[in-house]
Amino acid sequence: MARRLLLSMLMAVFLVGCGQDIEQNQADMSGEVPVAEDSSLSEKAEEENEEEPAKDVAETEESSSPEDAVENSSGPLDELKVHYIDVGQADAALFQYSDGEDSYTILFDTGDWRGNDVVNYLAAQNVSDIDLIVVSHPDADHIGQLAEIVSTYETGEVWLSGNESSSKTFQNAIEAVINSDADYHEPRMGEEFAIGPMEIDVLYPRNISGKANEESISLKFTYGDVRFIFTGDAEKSGEQEMIQSGMKLDADILQLGHHGSKTSSSSSFIDAVNPSVAIYSAGENNSYGHPSAEVVSLIQDKGMELYGTDVHGTIVVTTDGKEFSIATKEDGTISPKSSGASSESTSSGDSSSSTSESDSSNTTSNEKSENSGSASAGSCININEASVEELQNIIHIGPARAEELIQLRPFKSVDDLSRINGIGPARIDDIKNEGLAC
Repeated sequence: MARRLLLSMLMAVFLVGCGQDIEQNQADMSGEVPVAEDSSLSEKAEEENEEEPAKDVAETEESSSPEDAVENSSGPLDELKVHYIDVGQADAALFQYSDGEDSYTILFDTGDWRGNDVVNYLAAQNVSDIDLIVVSHPDADHIGQLAEIVSTYETGEVWLSGNESSSKTFQNAIEAVINSDADYHEPRMGEEFAIGPMEIDVLYPRNISGKANEESISLKFTYGDVRFIFTGDAEKSGEQEMIQSGMKLDADILQLGHHGSKTSSSSSFIDAVNPSVAIYSAGENNSYGHPSAEVVSLIQDKGMELYGTDVHGTIVVTTDGKEFSIATKEDGTISPKSSGASSESTSSGDSSSSTSESDSSNTTSNEKSENSGSASAGSCININEASVEELQNIIHIGPARAEELIQLRPFKSVDDLSRINGIGPARIDDIKNEGLAC
């Protein structure tokens, strides 16, 4: 499963390509999708198919389900903690568990590019190395701290979707991965893997066409009888593909797609997953309206518990593979209705279990890097104030367009970016859906 990165010619070709104004040709409302088939990252994964798989991240070759694997295992599972880290208007989740003397660490998404809160949180949790880092898609609020993380921690493997971005954050992240000793893989729908006792099913995407948000890597993690689903910023169209795939989507805990935006979390998808708990990651009082009142009402009307990092701070799920408990840094309720979520709840009714790590380590959340300047409002990039480097973290804005944008200031709204050469209605929609520009 694991592919060793090629560090010679491929590195040179990829970095030259990233230095240009790489554009993600995303589909407009008419469905016209120019397919980017020559991604250099994709070429690496294809050319390395003949290499041996890594030891720690093993691809499942039999067709048995995760449930079958658990039934055949002996003895109880060690404790698993899943930390939904409070990273403002971004995403990052940390898995920590062990199997006897072997310890495992998985990171799903890496927070925002203007902070170091994920790096600090990993240090507070005494992380020494990381078995697997998954970045759902190349947006700066998901791949943001990957470069620093792989440079700081020995990393076994990195998964990316294969979609690219013209942002400097993405380019720095790829260069850091190439310069590390990490293996590289682009997961695709239907693949199955195991990292110790953790089973991982790839739910999405089936393939890529340059639609970064919509083609977010979506995974189902199964630990004993307890299942977690993460979908990045995958939208309703992707959710429908997951449903139609025939894969088992049922899970106990679902991280709501796209920070709880109404672009995701269709009623049919929520029904297919049928979680008892839904969790979203969003910045407090963010300017994007996340989570959507429509999604909040949908979850609460279905009788599911709802947690959000904007209200509860860092959220930690602890499980033995049979039952789970949830601890939050803050108590709070989520509008438009109260979720009834307290600072601690448990699926078994046992309120004695607690998690202290989130209390002590979350004090570094939302720290901003020195280059954030006055152009940042939470995770928002003010198009009338941001620097050339900051602007390049917006989808479809490369160096040339960033310079043109600055020359054309001021703009009355994000829609006004259509004044920039090459930015049409479809790309305006992409920029709005990304939710980074304001």
